[in-house]
Amino acid sequence: MTPASPTHVAAFPSNRVNLAELPLALGPLDGRYRAVAAPLVDHLSEAALNRARVHVEVEWLIHLTDGGFLPGAPRLNTQEKAYLRSLVATFDESTVTELAEIEAETRHDVKAIEYLIKRRLDAAPATLGESTVLPHVREIVHIFCTSEDINNLSYALTLRTAIAEVWLPAARKMVDALAAMAHEHAAAPMLARTHGQPATPTTLGRELAVLAHRLRRQLARVERAEYLGKINGATGTYGAHSISVPEADWDAIARAFVEGLGLTWNPLTTQIESHDFQAELYSDVARFNRVLHNLATDVWTYVSLGYFKQNLAAQGSTGSSTMPHKVNPIRFENAEANLEISCALLDSLSATLVTSRLQRDLTDSTTQRNIGVALGHSLLAIDNVTRGLAGLDVNHAAMEADLDGAWEVLGEAVQQAMRAAEVAGATGMENPYERLKELTRGRSVDGAAMREFISGLGMPAHVEERLLALTPATYTGLAAQLVERHLAK
Repeated sequence: MTPASPTHVAAFPSNRVNLAELPLALGPLDGRYRAVAAPLVDHLSEAALNRARVHVEVEWLIHLTDGGFLPGAPRLNTQEKAYLRSLVATFDESTVTELAEIEAETRHDVKAIEYLIKRRLDAAPATLGESTVLPHVREIVHIFCTSEDINNLSYALTLRTAIAEVWLPAARKMVDALAAMAHEHAAAPMLARTHGQPATPTTLGRELAVLAHRLRRQLARVERAEYLGKINGATGTYGAHSISVPEADWDAIARAFVEGLGLTWNPLTTQIESHDFQAELYSDVARFNRVLHNLATDVWTYVSLGYFKQNLAAQGSTGSSTMPHKVNPIRFENAEANLEISCALLDSLSATLVTSRLQRDLTDSTTQRNIGVALGHSLLAIDNVTRGLAGLDVNHAAMEADLDGAWEVLGEAVQQAMRAAEVAGATGMENPYERLKELTRGRSVDGAAMREFISGLGMPAHVEERLLALTPATYTGLAAQLVERHLAK
């Protein structure tokens, strides 16, 4: 039979609408997943960074004038300080636009901040009256500062609030939900699988508790993170400070300022704060991500085994575009992918930020602009796991059926009981491993065969009685107690 001629396929039309001219997002965090990632915008966007820069510049000005560290500089009154701090509180869309216009001329983002503040100082008399000293402190704005004095503090402040106010609350909520599931199903027997093979039974709750415990350890590390900062000039020597005002203790002044912002002072740096604290934090978040990835793959497998049923209302009604019977574990698959992207970015940040050529290179400037993206993908994964866990129903019948089909897992219990009996003085308990291997290796054993084997061992009566009463479903050791004892609710 002669094949038909290939049908002509039209080329992608060259006169198509240029989507770049529309207000569309390039990446998924600002597009498809905007609702989940949006809280980070208030902390880790370019606008949030600029707002933090304004905050640092304003507070540096107030710190210097309040402390009388600059001979001849006026002291600011309460109204003048409030006016300056209002520049941060009222930082809005019009401010973002104005800054962009200034930067288009300066071609320097921090210089644009300096000029913006000076504009506001010049405009202060219209609000505070002609007697205000603010127009006369213009040259104190950014005095003795290199751009990195402002940037490192701004990044530390925005990163700290992003972690404390967005990422950690979402992560804690998810882990608490997981811990609640662990307690609810602490005694639900489940066949374990080591190397994918049937193994000594456990409980569903105990396995979830292991992951909850691991995740909480990583959260504790993130919660203990230090956020370091410095404000020591162009190469970290206070060179301009000490030559201009030699009588001031600039080391102490800088420390008081950094600590006054709620940050940890870094006393020895080059032009930049060394970013070691960032690398430490990103490594901890990445480790949390990887444990969460382990949770996602395990839950996906339990769904595949039928141990979990997915709640249609919680997971969405469409599981497959062609197979209507399916409800896919998309929340956990989505989480896996986003955790991998997040970890790749966090690993890159951790690896690159700790190195700066000699006293300064600019690689960190571009790199740090991806902090929000890295945390955004982690936040999206956390949200998916939270939603995914909420949509799971435990299928106890499936777990019980698997247990009842794997009586061979009692071989471990019988073997170890034989060893203990021999130690206690019983005879005829030789070669327990080999005897159980002959019964169980590579074959399924039902309850009748296991009980017949136990009865023929000649074990002490009380031991035999205990083993004959054992089933795969009751061979869970201290699993349930371990959850209650070691996993806080």
